[in-house]
Order: sequence, then structure tokens, then C-alpha cells
Amino acid sequence: MSGKRLIISALVLALVQTGFLSWIIAGRAAMLRHGKEVVLKVEPVDPRDLLRGDYISLGYDISRIPVKLIANIPQGKFSSDDTSIVVRLKKGADAYWQPAAAWSGQAPTPAAPDEADIRGHVAEGWDLRSPDMTITPEYGIERFYLPEGEGMAIQNDMRVRPFGIKLALSANGTAQIKALMDGDRILFEEPLY
Repeated sequence: MSGKRLIISALVLALVQTGFLSWIIAGRAAMLRHGKEVVLKVEPVDPRDLLRGDYISLGYDISRIPVKLIANIPQGKFSSDDTSIVVRLKKGADAYWQPAAAWSGQAPTPAAPDEADIRGHVAEGWDLRSPDMTITPEYGIERFYLPEGEGMAIQNDMRVRPFGIKLALSANGTAQIKALMDGDRILFEEPLY
């Protein structure tokens, strides 16, 4: 009897694990398929990870947020390890989306149809007391992995002409990279699965 229980328990555990992984993958695919698309202009950083291969480390205009842009900071505040930020984006004349407003925690109103909200995280210890300070939130879109041998060439090209990242944003502001773009041309697109 205990042999049957062990087999049944192992099967149930395998089904739960498979279901959990499928749920994660389906959620990412749904965001890439149905999320609001925005394009951010990128800045190059460093193209190599010894364990995972070529990548480009990405910085954006939304990677540097002036404290004066954040509407609801309590006086005398430092960021803590659980400080989240919502940055409202608006499409600029150059087709790249720019930060228009920001809030610690939640946005007070939903984004208009021509706007989008992206959710980020501010590391512990940033001084939020001075409006002249700038903070650097992370959004989970700071790296894009490329095929072997592609990173350095793209990194060099990024220094001489504009590149962008097409994002998919979920309703709660979570971002996923959809594609790396060289101007208007898609260079690499993330697969749904």
C-alpha cells in the first residue's frame, strides 16, 4: 500500500510543478500578446555575461527619475527595501515614450489611453528628501540576451544610432521586453514560449 501512495504522491507533485510552470509561462505569453506596447530609447552599458552569453545591459530615460517628478513622497523620507514606484509614460514626438509623472506605491488615477504606467522598484537608501536628487528605479527590463557573438556589435552600433526596446505592459504596470529595435526595424523578438 505504501508503494502506491508514494507513486500517487510523486505524480501529484509532478502535476503541481508542471501546472505552476505552465501558469508562469502562460502569464508571460499573455502579457506579451495582450499588454500595452511602448517603445523606450535605450543606452548601452556592458555586453557579456560569462555564464549566460552575450547580452546588452540597458538604461532608459525612465532609469533616472528626478525626485521632484514623484508626486507623493512624505517629507524627510529615505527609500526602504520595499519602495515601489509607478512611472506614467507618454509618447514623445520621436515615438519613444518618456516619463511624465511618478508616484511612490500606486498611481492615484488610471492612465489615459495615450499614457501607460510602468511599475519599478527603488533600492534601499536613496535620499528622497531633496527635489534636486535623481533616483534609479529598476523595472526588470535592464538586460536583453542575444545570440552568441552579437552583443559587442550591437553595443557598438548603439553608440552611433538610436536603438529601442518594445515593451509589453500588463494592467498593473509589470513590463516584459518584446523586441530589440534598431530605429524602426526589429532586430530580435522574444518568443512567446
